[in-house]
Amino acid sequence: MSLSNAGRLVVRCPDRPGIVAVLSRLMADAGANITDSQQHSSDPSGGTFTLRLEFVLDDLAARRVELETQLAELAAEWGMTWRLVLADHRPRLAVFVSKTDHVLQELLYRVSAGDLRAEIAVVISNHPDLEPVAAAHGIPFHHVPVTPGTKAEAEARALELVGDCDLVVLARYMQIVSPGFCARFPERLINIHHSFLPAFVGANPYQAAADRGVKLIGATAHYVTAELDAGPIIEQEVARIDHRATVEDMRRVGRYVERQVLAQAVTWHVEDRVIVDGAKTIVFA
Repeated sequence: MSLSNAGRLVVRCPDRPGIVAVLSRLMADAGANITDSQQHSSDPSGGTFTLRLEFVLDDLAARRVELETQLAELAAEWGMTWRLVLADHRPRLAVFVSKTDHVLQELLYRVSAGDLRAEIAVVISNHPDLEPVAAAHGIPFHHVPVTPGTKAEAEARALELVGDCDLVVLARYMQIVSPGFCARFPERLINIHHSFLPAFVGANPYQAAADRGVKLIGATAHYVTAELDAGPIIEQEVARIDHRATVEDMRRVGRYVERQVLAQAVTWHVEDRVIVDGAKTIVFA
C-alpha cells in the first residue's frame, strides 16, 4: 500500500458512550477507509479513552486542513486532544552516543532497511570514537566533550546541533542530561539502560551481577524525565542465562537486548503507537 494517502489519528478524551461512533462517522463522511483501529479505556465508568486509527483517504495531503478543521470542532464538543499524522512523514532523529556502537548500529540498520521510517539527522557524542560509524552512513557527527566544569556549555551546544529534530535518542549516552534539557523534549527524549539498576550501580555492573549469580539480563527503554531513569516505560525485554555465563557472555547478551529494546521503542514512537498516560504508557503494538 502506498503511504502517500495514508494517515494516523490518535485521540484522547474523557470516556463516554459514542466516541468511536462519532469518529467513525467523521472519517466515513470524509471518504476515508479505516484500515486499523485500536482503543483503550483506563476506566469505563469515567476514565480516559484513547484511540489510534490508521486510515486511507484519497488526496490526503491536500485535504488535511479540511480534516483537521472537522476534528477541531469535534474535539471542542468532546474534550478531545488529538494529533493527525501523514504516514509518509519521516521524523528526524538526533542520536546521542558515547563509545559503544551497538545501539547506534541497530538504528542505522533499521533505517537503511526501511524497518524504521525515520531519518537520523545527526549523531552527537561526548567522545570522538564513533565518528567513522556515522561517516559511513553519511550522517553528520559532532564531538561535544563534557566535563563537570563544562556541562552547561556542552548541553547548550548540543541543543544547537539538535535543532528542529523530532526525537532525541540517548543510545548508550553515558551522561546524565539536566532537567532543563529534558524539559525541551517532553515525551520526545528516549533512553535505554540495563536491567541491573538500581541493584548494581557503578562502572562495572556486569561483574557485580555475575558475582551475585544473576540469571536474567534485561533492558528498559523509557522517556526521559527530570527524575533519573524513572520516566514512563516504553519497552522492556529479558534474556535468560545460566551459571556457565562469563561476564563477557553477559555483556554480549546485554548488548543484544539493548539493541532490540531501544530500536523497538523508537519504532513505536515514530509510528505514533506510544501514548504517555501519567507515569506510564499505552503502547498500541
